[in-house]
Amino acid sequence: MNQARPATGVWGMSGYQWTVVFAAWLGWGFDVFDGLLFNYIAPNCIPTLLGLRIGSPEASAPTLWWTGVLTSMLLLGWALGGILFGRIADRLGRTRTLMITMLLYSLGTALCAAAPNVWTLAAFRFIASLGIGGEWAAGAAMVAEVVPEKRRIEAGALLYTSAPLGLALATLVTYQVGAVWMPDRPDISWRYVFLSGLIPAAVALLVRLFVKEPERWAKLADRTPPRVAELFQPGTRALTISGLITALTALITWWTCNAFIPVIASGLAGVQAAADGLTGTAITALKESWKAQATNWFNLGGLIGTLLTVPAAKMLGRRVMFGIYFLVSGASILLAFGLDLEPQTHLMMYFPIGLSVFGVFGSFTYYLPELFPTRLRGTGSGFCYIIGRVAAALGPFLVVSIVRSGSTALESAMHVLFYVGFVPIIGTFALRWVVETKGRALPD
Repeated sequence: MNQARPATGVWGMSGYQWTVVFAAWLGWGFDVFDGLLFNYIAPNCIPTLLGLRIGSPEASAPTLWWTGVLTSMLLLGWALGGILFGRIADRLGRTRTLMITMLLYSLGTALCAAAPNVWTLAAFRFIASLGIGGEWAAGAAMVAEVVPEKRRIEAGALLYTSAPLGLALATLVTYQVGAVWMPDRPDISWRYVFLSGLIPAAVALLVRLFVKEPERWAKLADRTPPRVAELFQPGTRALTISGLITALTALITWWTCNAFIPVIASGLAGVQAAADGLTGTAITALKESWKAQATNWFNLGGLIGTLLTVPAAKMLGRRVMFGIYFLVSGASILLAFGLDLEPQTHLMMYFPIGLSVFGVFGSFTYYLPELFPTRLRGTGSGFCYIIGRVAAALGPFLVVSIVRSGSTALESAMHVLFYVGFVPIIGTFALRWVVETKGRALPD
């Protein structure tokens, strides 16, 4: 397959270019899928590994604590994997790195099914997190370098549409296994959910068979191993700062909001169940249903918001686009968690949160690769995007710590998430240091 032949297909892209986009699309979607499975099975997984009765009062605090700890550890592993495999992508190639990272996070997630205790689970999750963190940099760089210049924004945004679908797939699998196939065995159903993490391994092998290294990277004359320190040299420092500002703001907001959808949805369902006089299994069913609803509203908003980054970036430019998304993010979070609303209305507020908080990520798959030259593209994109997860790792840990000390999980979580709404608003004041890349060709 000749990567350079004229493109006459949809959007002026050849069949091979679409194959590359699809391969990266699958890689990122399954990246999100594997990364978020734990969030939905933690209420069953953690008590089982700690020897506590699922759903018991004594299991509540340890479950919240370990959910925050393991989520924070995942983010730190993502950061390390992003930096490590970003450099590997610049050294060994985008396609090879994409395949390696997909295999790593698939096997790491599947191994969690055999975890005998919470410490082993943490170790396997960390292994998976290295691959999850590394996949993004390789896939984003590969797509940016293969697609035509005029379609880089569309291809980048399309790449990120797999994230809401990956999250939806995680919701579907956990619901199907836990609520449909094995509703009476919550102590072991979570292990089968983790086993589904093997699915991306087959996709990784297909990537290796059908996708070549981008010609832009293959023709690179300077193959000197890139160093992170180069990102802060005079010629690239402003680019790195720009990437860090946007990624830090978005990641802190997204991860704090997303990690506790189950806590918020379950708490709201409990309030509604009490008002309706529900008991026993009816309460459990309502909680599972509302967790799925909250996730679906968040996903739907995220999918639409991702697609809207295309016209926003093209017509308004990257800096203005980020400003709009950050302001709407702050407003939607403050309204959702600051107003006294009906439980069902609170739940539906995850749509505007998803539209902005989730949707803005459709821009990173084209904006960060636009900042850096080919030799540093994987390293720079990975560093900016993944370092944001180091700061974001404090979010879930902080929320869980405060939730444990509050009167109820729902009230405490909503109180803290209200203040998270100020993060993207503060981010808008830092946009003066964000580099505008509208109209610029991808640097060599």
